[in-house]
Amino acid sequence: MYDIIIVGGGPAGSTLARLAGDRHRVLLLEKRSFAEDMSFASQKCCGGLLDPDAQRMLAKFGLGIPKNVLMSPQLFAVRTIDIKNRIERYYQRHYINIDRSAFDKWLESIVPPGVTIINGCIYRSCEEKDGYLSVRFCRDGREYEERTKLLVGADGAFSGVRRQFFGNLPSPKLYICVQEWYRTDGGRNYYGAVFDDDLTDFYSWTIPKEDRIILGAALPPRRDVLRKFEELKGKLRDYGFDFSERLARNGAYLYRPVRSSQICTGGDRIALVGEAAGFISPSSAEGISYAFRSALALARALEDGIEGFAARYAKNLQPLKRNIFLKNMKCPAMYNKDLRRLAMKSGLLSIDIVE
Repeated sequence: MYDIIIVGGGPAGSTLARLAGDRHRVLLLEKRSFAEDMSFASQKCCGGLLDPDAQRMLAKFGLGIPKNVLMSPQLFAVRTIDIKNRIERYYQRHYINIDRSAFDKWLESIVPPGVTIINGCIYRSCEEKDGYLSVRFCRDGREYEERTKLLVGADGAFSGVRRQFFGNLPSPKLYICVQEWYRTDGGRNYYGAVFDDDLTDFYSWTIPKEDRIILGAALPPRRDVLRKFEELKGKLRDYGFDFSERLARNGAYLYRPVRSSQICTGGDRIALVGEAAGFISPSSAEGISYAFRSALALARALEDGIEGFAARYAKNLQPLKRNIFLKNMKCPAMYNKDLRRLAMKSGLLSIDIVE
């Protein structure tokens, strides 16, 4: 029997396995295979940027990113485009530009050797039994079952673990992320943040990646999602973007916590971390730093054993919940078009680009 089975090998799951793997018998289940020939077409629908909060957590862990995970260009400016108000500004901010699949593969590679890792598998269900949990998953067409004392859902926004055990509780606000890759001739050395209230009450983004550029958007879950995305592309052409040579398209669900009641961290035998718990920035949709911080909070709660971990985990998460609350307080300045117009027109904290 395992002490802990973790569903999901992204930043939250791999970090928890790394931090708890020397004290507990851990099984990590990940649906991706992390094959050597990973291509951008199979990338997770994620911009692949590490913001200063995520960088701070890597520093706290004493980790340095390998060269093969980095992508050019490294970014020091945000080009903010407010289509509705017809305002454009640049702001200084440093992001580490990464290959997201290579990043997740690296995080998995530094998990202690005592942790059992199974890639290419799909979580099916979990049944509570007397004294343990029976976890079912499949791999290569075969069904498997393992026992554990604790199940951890680190399986992202549309978490199967959360839906099975806590599906009756409030969920964060749902969006559909569409992200497309295009060939580019370079020359765009900034992260683009795009606001258009006609398309979404959240935002869209552009990110250069070597000789390619990503265009992504978080859109309301309606039937016209792809039409809205095409409308976005048409509007951005007026700002000098060329989206003629599409190379790939990715999609995913995104849950945005707009109320504290939408965050769910689990129960006595089930824990949730990262996006599965609802930990993602409601202002920017950044999730990697929250994955690291929630995994650390749970690992510390487990240092005194699995028994009674839930109360310790809840206590450890109080700073993170306050952070989500404060980010929601910040949202009106970003997503109310009148307040956003005032902030951007003031030029406060903006920089001039010299070419």
